[in-house]
Amino acid sequence: MPRFHSPARLAVLLSGSGRTLDNLLGQIDRGALDATIPVVIASKECLGAQKARDAGISTHVHTGKLDSAWLDRICDEHQIDLVVLAGYLKLVPISDRVRHRVINIHPALLPSFGGKGMHGHHVHEAVIEAARLGEVTESGCTVHFADDQYDTGSVIVQLRCPVEGGDTPDSLASRVFELECRAYPQALKMLIERNAQRSAANNPA
Repeated sequence: MPRFHSPARLAVLLSGSGRTLDNLLGQIDRGALDATIPVVIASKECLGAQKARDAGISTHVHTGKLDSAWLDRICDEHQIDLVVLAGYLKLVPISDRVRHRVINIHPALLPSFGGKGMHGHHVHEAVIEAARLGEVTESGCTVHFADDQYDTGSVIVQLRCPVEGGDTPDSLASRVFELECRAYPQALKMLIERNAQRSAANNPA
């Protein structure tokens, strides 16, 4: 894999409120994440797209099926190192250009409670029901590489929290999102540092 830019250049793909975008921008502003976000792609007009525009980020609303050639062109145009899925509800085509560079976050402990249609409250409802049946005692979030299927790529980071007796989908979602705000920056830092170490080893001074 080629050496990342410094700071690393991220493309963020989203479909909703942009809370994860907010978190990443905050991490960058505080100097906690050595990255920049030059482009955001939204699957529809949404609050997240407006937040990106307000932040001065180049923003594309792409309502149809995401085409790999189009995504490659956007990534080349903005010199993207990593593609970050932030509540993006469509399957992303994985070309050679972006292979091993697309990462996703899922609000459960994969491989459990993943797959097509398992997003948002659908996930938390399923986890709470499984806990009621005594099948699980905890939930959490998973950052993983995205591939050509939903929620099946290699795990990068997992953080865990207990499922409590009085949990509702809202209360569990809130607790899991707190973990997501830690897990995504942690995973990105890990990938950026790993890339720098690999590049240094391959190109000794």
